[in-house]
Amino acid sequence: MILRQIIQLLKKVLFRENNVRRQPNSIRHKSMESVLSLFYPECCYVCDKKLVEGENYICLDCLLKMPKTNHHLQAENGAADRFKGKIPYEKVASFLYYNKGGFAQNLIKSIKYKGNANLGYHLGVLMAQNIQESSPFFENIDLLIPIPLHRKRQKLRGFNQAEEITKGISQTTGIPMCNDLVRRKLQTQTQTKKGRYDRWLNTIDIFTAEKKDVFNHHHILIIDDVLTTGATIEACAQSILQSYPDVKISILTLAVTE
Repeated sequence: MILRQIIQLLKKVLFRENNVRRQPNSIRHKSMESVLSLFYPECCYVCDKKLVEGENYICLDCLLKMPKTNHHLQAENGAADRFKGKIPYEKVASFLYYNKGGFAQNLIKSIKYKGNANLGYHLGVLMAQNIQESSPFFENIDLLIPIPLHRKRQKLRGFNQAEEITKGISQTTGIPMCNDLVRRKLQTQTQTKKGRYDRWLNTIDIFTAEKKDVFNHHHILIIDDVLTTGATIEACAQSILQSYPDVKISILTLAVTE
């Protein structure tokens, strides 16, 4: 784990200094990855096994064992159930099941708490590719909206994990992302150890949506990392609907708790 942190620190320094962090397929980016891999071989973020050529972040064995929900193939699913009677929605899906100590939790912890923004982007690409290959889930979506962090928390973390995931989805689908339509006006306590009711209380009136007529009548896909009770996404959707009552809302998360 210490070696992995050293590798990530080296990548941050080198990529930022050379302005290639957001160009993962550039010749310079690949060259720098090759040099680092020669001296500090990357390991799988799930099982910690050494990655081989052609593998990125996750080994093939773990990719084949991904705990997929297949929600995008089901109009009625466990993720959609969390929003019934709360907000109007077109479709809801989560890509992976989230369990303590499991596949999704390990990856999301690496993104949020170990500063691995590029992993978030990679998972966004992976999720979008998997969904596109088997369903028309992204059809008729006009705009991608990541759940925003409060500016203080984003400054502290250095990035918004939902936005990094959304960038990967946007790159894969060609659907534009907008990260300034919704603003988080209140900084709330972490939701991690809160129950359903406390999560709901913690998200009351925390978002505001900027009023821009250009977005009316759009079909908006709200994106987040983990779906638990749905309180945060519900609050975000409500703020959008207050400013744009004619929009359609759909929801996609990387993972969902069981």
